[in-house]
Amino acid sequence: MERNNNYNRVGGGRSNGGRGGGGRGGGGGYHHGGRNGNYSQQYGNQQQEYYGGGGGRGRGRDRDSGGRGQQSQRTPANSRQHADRVPEVDAWSRVASGQPVVAQRQTLAPNRNDRQVQEINAKLSTLSVTEHSKDGVANALVPIKRPDHGTLAMRSVKLLVNHFSIKFDPSNTILRYDVDIQQAVEQEGSSSTRVLKKKKRIPLRQIQEKLCSEYPDRFPLLQTAYDGEKNIFSAVSLQAGTYSVQLDGRSYVCTIKFGNELNLSKLQDFLNRNAVHVPRDVLQALDVVMKANLFREKVSVGRGMYPRVHRREDDLRCGVAAYRGSQQSLKVTSNGLIMCTDYSVMPFRKRIPVLDFLKEHLRVNVHDIPSARYWVKVVAALTGLKVTVTHRRTKQKYTVFGLSEKPTKDISFVQEDLEGKKAPQVVMLTDYFREKWDKEIVHKGIPCLQLGTVKRPNYVPMEFCVLAEDRRFPKEQLSKEVARRLKDLSLLAPDKRMNETCGIVREEYAIGKPGAEVIQNFGIGVSMNMTEVDGRVMEPPKLKLGSSNGKPNIITVDKQKCHYNLLQGRTLVTGKSVERWALIDFSSMHDELWLDIDSFIPKLMKRCGNLGVRMKEPLRVYQTNMQELNNVNTVRELLKWLVEECRKIDNGRLQLIVCVMPERHDGYKSLKLVSEIELGVMTQCCLSENANKGSDQFLANLGLKINAKLDGCNVQLVERFPRFSSDDRYMFIGADVNHPAASNTESPSVAAIVGSVDPAATRYVPRVFPQEHRKEEIVNFGSVCLDLVNTYAKFNGVKPNKIVVFRDGVSDDQFEMVLNKEMVDMKKAIYTEHYRPFVTFVVAQKRHTTRLFLNNENDIGNVPPGTVVDTNIVHTSNFDFYLCSHFGGMGTSKATHYSVIWDEIGFSANEIQRLTYDLCFVFARCTKPVSLVTPVYYADLLAYRGRMFQEEVMQMEASGSAPPSSSFDQAFYNLDQHLKDSMFFI
Repeated sequence: MERNNNYNRVGGGRSNGGRGGGGRGGGGGYHHGGRNGNYSQQYGNQQQEYYGGGGGRGRGRDRDSGGRGQQSQRTPANSRQHADRVPEVDAWSRVASGQPVVAQRQTLAPNRNDRQVQEINAKLSTLSVTEHSKDGVANALVPIKRPDHGTLAMRSVKLLVNHFSIKFDPSNTILRYDVDIQQAVEQEGSSSTRVLKKKKRIPLRQIQEKLCSEYPDRFPLLQTAYDGEKNIFSAVSLQAGTYSVQLDGRSYVCTIKFGNELNLSKLQDFLNRNAVHVPRDVLQALDVVMKANLFREKVSVGRGMYPRVHRREDDLRCGVAAYRGSQQSLKVTSNGLIMCTDYSVMPFRKRIPVLDFLKEHLRVNVHDIPSARYWVKVVAALTGLKVTVTHRRTKQKYTVFGLSEKPTKDISFVQEDLEGKKAPQVVMLTDYFREKWDKEIVHKGIPCLQLGTVKRPNYVPMEFCVLAEDRRFPKEQLSKEVARRLKDLSLLAPDKRMNETCGIVREEYAIGKPGAEVIQNFGIGVSMNMTEVDGRVMEPPKLKLGSSNGKPNIITVDKQKCHYNLLQGRTLVTGKSVERWALIDFSSMHDELWLDIDSFIPKLMKRCGNLGVRMKEPLRVYQTNMQELNNVNTVRELLKWLVEECRKIDNGRLQLIVCVMPERHDGYKSLKLVSEIELGVMTQCCLSENANKGSDQFLANLGLKINAKLDGCNVQLVERFPRFSSDDRYMFIGADVNHPAASNTESPSVAAIVGSVDPAATRYVPRVFPQEHRKEEIVNFGSVCLDLVNTYAKFNGVKPNKIVVFRDGVSDDQFEMVLNKEMVDMKKAIYTEHYRPFVTFVVAQKRHTTRLFLNNENDIGNVPPGTVVDTNIVHTSNFDFYLCSHFGGMGTSKATHYSVIWDEIGFSANEIQRLTYDLCFVFARCTKPVSLVTPVYYADLLAYRGRMFQEEVMQMEASGSAPPSSSFDQAFYNLDQHLKDSMFFI
């Protein structure tokens, strides 16, 4: 491609706040300005704008399955709302308003049984706001029971699930012992020891294994299981007491005390539905027993277990290898106790000599290490890593704190005689290794690794250091090529993933295998076969688009992939006009990925026009380079200048800035912060490579996102949502909390809540705010929901009478927190004397390990979109189901797990499953159903945008342009009033 010179590109740049270039040119030409610069950066997985379409999700939680506002204004009561009201809602209304609950006998909606009504009314009759504020356990609300099973199906499908049945003897007991391990030092002049007060990281598992090896009669290894912290579970009685253990030259004191007996009959009672609550202590003990051998033989990272040796074909050849492991957990299901095992891949630094790692990872030869060119890279690559040494026999791991300032040949230290017979003397490091360890140092001209502290340095030559095997390599630091190879290993096709998973189970638990012997000692057995279950495939909904003749266009999606296209005269339902927009080309100085402006702009305008999104010519086109994005102040200056230039041309408010970049860059965060928080102007970003290709799909995806950001409507459902009548005014709320990385101990968590404000549930208003670090509970959920309800009333003239809340990111043991804190806070905030809407809470979980596979030799690939399962593999009594709503073109599809934990609207299983599936089709930025219900998906995108704001504010704090603790200040997250109620985050 040759650069097109049809348009006048004005050289130069800005001088004293001004910029070169003019406004729109005549004859289809655009006037451009230009500035020079360079850049380099990476992007996070969630910055999907670069692709102009829907994409995956990239948040990183590690879990198994992630105030009161003013009283709302009085609105007329709805007759249908009171006619449909169920008793528990009336009771809740009185609870929230502080009124006494009057006992009464009424009938519920058809899908509620009498026992459940009595349980809920009995619970609410003793409940008060005061008790809730005190977290009264006795009065806590619990998730509702399943009303029925779904039957809705276009066809049935036979499935296999990665659940492996667990058998146990209910008459058995597991003995739990408390264990306390402390490092000890010898008392001066005495053979006794005392506990060392200074805390150091103690290798607890290694000490426990040493304890078992030294006292095999008292602590039989294969009849005990250690959780790595405070508990030892045993199949036999252990001898309590205090024991001394020596490990790597250090002494440790182990104190063992009897804790209690765990009766497996309690778990059996729950499985037989004779108990209300899962005996979590028993489940925890069994989980530790099942993993006892895995903890000894494999490397544990989060929930994953990985081998210590990688397959030869999985060497990524950059000092890193892919290790194929598994994620495993125990669950109680309708089918009994099961072990859920899923295939997992993790990149680890290979257990290779440090010099070999540098050669592979940085392409650095030994003699190049001291050079200034490589020094910084070497220090960055090695600092913080764990290594072992080869010049002496020890398993101890040392942390690399840096490199020595001098080369090995020049390093000396003062050696003291421990017996006190000789005076301290200065010894060269090379002589010391020759005389003490009989090792001749070969590479004397390079620095040593610093394995000690600043006060007590411990220099060891690199040639005697080997990387430890349990150091995970950050995926974000992999090159594009290596990351692609790792992705290929992770995204296995369903048949291959199923075979890998079954192989992992057989390797560990088949008769004669290491793990089998341990669990047999506890009277436990595990099946080698996956669980069979019947699934149902729901029919996709009919959708409504627009057309070039202005009439509604009813379409039926493809039955296999559930996709639809925007061709053949199909337009968006409501297309917004883009009359005032500008373009910033950040690629003008890039040698290869420069934007062909003269081709891109007409193509974008034409494709958007065909979608019903009429675009005029841009008011201003500005050409520059990525240096503009290197600093938030430069970005602010650029955008303010551009907005002012456009205002001079057209007094109307600038609607959109299209930003084209040659590569991904962290300046994207600054761009979004300034445009959305400070200036109130929408931005749409994309890559120049995609823009130059100008494919119809890419341009259409840009049009979808632009229209949604400008409050247009892309697609609607033809039929009404299930369970709602024409008189109902319903609102869908999505809520999520985004936490900082595990290594970050200071940044706030970011909560995000979105609420629908139109009958088609296609337009959502966002609210995002910071809260306490790693706090999962949304602390001001009530006041935000009140704001959303009032915003709904502003758009519709009336408040919603039915609200469905989809809550993302909470684990099973946090359901009661959602009910007793977030839901209670919501009702306290929004309820008034005359306004008490029906409320339903649904938890959506994507971070689980359950996988569905087709159980038919004639069927290949993933389960089809619309596959739902609510038998066998679900909870014993809770109202939950698995739904795979999307088409899986790569890897193995993961169904989302939905749990209805509170329901005043009275959904049947068919209705809530149909509603959830339907909502997956109205996601604004793609023409296919997404894998997660749309309100939650939006909340997730919004939370990620809030995380970007937070990171940018933290940078501003560091540079001094923002006061300390600004990242916890809501003011730094408040959108400009023009964008406050828009879908800017799409």
